[in-house]
Amino acid sequence: MRSKFVFGLLVFALIRCRADAASQVEQQVADAVKNQGISIVHLWAPWCSNCQHELKSGGWTKMVKENPNVKFYFVSVWDNGDDGRAMLAKYDLAQQPNVTILADPGPRGAGHIQQFLGNRLNWIPSTWVFRAGTLLYALNYGEIHFPMLQQLIADGSSEW
Repeated sequence: MRSKFVFGLLVFALIRCRADAASQVEQQVADAVKNQGISIVHLWAPWCSNCQHELKSGGWTKMVKENPNVKFYFVSVWDNGDDGRAMLAKYDLAQQPNVTILADPGPRGAGHIQQFLGNRLNWIPSTWVFRAGTLLYALNYGEIHFPMLQQLIADGSSEW
């Protein structure tokens, strides 16, 4: 009986620790996107074939380098806390000054986060465009078309 109690406490502590880390990552991104410029939050995972394809196409590398005033947040989700930094480094993204790499600590598979920054997260990759803390565009279902993202950055930067 006592061992079940101890096991239960350990499970609770692990769940609580993951929730605290997740809220820290989410809060860090929420604070960061409040800057006056454009911020891109890209939710992805290194194991995701669509996410890999986006990187292999060179689109993200070109996008980041051609938009030095835009802040890019690559947030790895659904991957047990792996931030994917090694994969991003392979495509010359990890060392870019306008890129921040973060990881949600949540599990892969059942029980993974289904919401981020108060927005539904049910597919990766998902790419969100923010200006001064306001979500302007949410591209939630798969690979990004980079010319379209460039247009959204331009539209978000203009005064409307």
